[in-house]
Amino acid sequence: MVKKNQEYLAALRKVMAEHGIDTVIISGTDPHQSELPPLHWRCREWLTGFSSVNGTNGTAVVTPDKALCWTDSRYFIQATIQLEGTGFEMMKEDGPEAVNLVDWVTENTAAGKTVGIDGMTFSVAAAQRLQQELNDNNIKLDTSFAPFDEIYPDRPERPKNKLFVHDEKIVGETVDSKITRLMEQVKGELANAVLLSSLDDIAWATNLRTANDIAFSPIFVAFLYIDTTRRVLFIDTDKLTDEVSAHLKKYNIEVQPYDAVLNFVAGLPKETRLLLDPDKTSRGVYDHVGCTTVFGGSGVAKLKSIKNEAMLTALNLAMLKDGVALTRFFMSVEADYPKGNLTEMVLARRLRDMRMADPDCVDESFASIVGWNAHGAIVHYEPTDETDVAIVGDGLLLVDSGGQYKYGTTDITRTIALGTPTAQQRHDFTLVLKGHIALACAVFPQGTRGGQLDVLARQYLWHEGKAYYHGTGHGVGFFINCHEGPQSIRLNDVPTPLEPGMVTSNEPGLYLEGQYGIRTENLIVTVPAMTTDFGVFYRFDTVTLFPIDTTLVDVTMMTDDEVKWLNNYHAQVCQALTPLLNADEAAWLKNKTQPISK
Repeated sequence: MVKKNQEYLAALRKVMAEHGIDTVIISGTDPHQSELPPLHWRCREWLTGFSSVNGTNGTAVVTPDKALCWTDSRYFIQATIQLEGTGFEMMKEDGPEAVNLVDWVTENTAAGKTVGIDGMTFSVAAAQRLQQELNDNNIKLDTSFAPFDEIYPDRPERPKNKLFVHDEKIVGETVDSKITRLMEQVKGELANAVLLSSLDDIAWATNLRTANDIAFSPIFVAFLYIDTTRRVLFIDTDKLTDEVSAHLKKYNIEVQPYDAVLNFVAGLPKETRLLLDPDKTSRGVYDHVGCTTVFGGSGVAKLKSIKNEAMLTALNLAMLKDGVALTRFFMSVEADYPKGNLTEMVLARRLRDMRMADPDCVDESFASIVGWNAHGAIVHYEPTDETDVAIVGDGLLLVDSGGQYKYGTTDITRTIALGTPTAQQRHDFTLVLKGHIALACAVFPQGTRGGQLDVLARQYLWHEGKAYYHGTGHGVGFFINCHEGPQSIRLNDVPTPLEPGMVTSNEPGLYLEGQYGIRTENLIVTVPAMTTDFGVFYRFDTVTLFPIDTTLVDVTMMTDDEVKWLNNYHAQVCQALTPLLNADEAAWLKNKTQPISK
């Protein structure tokens, strides 16, 4: 494949020269700014060889004599390995050695030259930031450069999977109700129409889902236009079933072909004030709009992020189902480990099979990350035929996984010891656990943002000069995307406050390259805590149901309150899951949730 990537790079440079493009920037996304785009749009991966089942945050830059690929700290190790010999060099997007991509482009493209991008795969906001910097340096921007139409002959077609209706009894809200609330947000932003490009927004608004358009997310490729009198879904019509067509008709949603969206927005009446989210709408769509544009749309994402009581009740059922699957999986790991017949890939396949045995599990919520010892230090490691290793000897096994249940989306990471852990491993595990507990126990005033709580999870690592550079928590969708905005808990400040009904992950970690990785992740729901003379306060409910490995806990490092939290959590897990398990499984769980003491 390395030789092929070099050939692809040469073909790209040839097309660049033919079109007068001196520097090209290639995003890793699609016209919907998807985190994990369909194969049709995963052209940057095809070109560079830097790829993953779970998708990769990566942006390529190619000049006549340089080929670079930027990514974040989750993928530094993986990208370095995969890019070797391809002609591409890995560039760090974050961390102390980070290089700003736009700065590099402006410094390495001469005045008067042209930078090319495919505007359909760049958001309006990203393209505008780029254009401003280029204009300041007298560099031209061509937003219509789409080279893969010429150099990628066997490019996969757009996905054609059938849609289905998500049961509104589970959702707890009709399409009419959602669109009414959505249009209130639109009017509040002084617009009278909206074009939704983000696929999770569209799935949420329509109560429709599919399988396999986007790997691990039951969402589908489409655009959705709504104004005060009209609702139009732009979609490949062979994706519709009779049930889905009836559902759309019930809610007065007309259907037009997917490719008709550009002509549609070009022909909107001049008096239309069209709301576009600049971070989710492609520059290519924006360039076609023929009416007044209003930038905004954060309110739409906010509506989706707050789960109603029906959703939260359903999510508890998803957590029970997930806890049962995880109990059976980790029991089997412990039983088979002494036999020496386990590998990372065997375990990844086994975990998928055990989740999918539940008829309400439609898919995993991402490809399971199963990392043994040194591979656990690769934050988004994915076992492959080339990297797969046997689970033998002493060490730490990191398993990050989740399921897409009709009742909700799960995401959990557990790090367990197989064999005898070292004192340093137990020490590091406990540092991470202390941070996890500190965040789980937070009480905070209304209006608090995730960035204001992030230090709670990192503080014990920082005290010893240790750190991790990924976010501590991301929003989680409801049978949509595992990663969902607008809220998050991370070092850089995100302006969205945490509000009741938001589901967020709590996942501090520590990664020692070449040795081991540790991460402990549960999902937490923001709920009311109290109202005092000082205002309204919130807290978190932990909703994930599976034990934390107490053999890795150095109890001498724990406070009494931390020990109490862990014991209470384990009591909750045991009480919830035991009625769903057979006798052997219940006995295993009881042993794993025994109280610890100092």
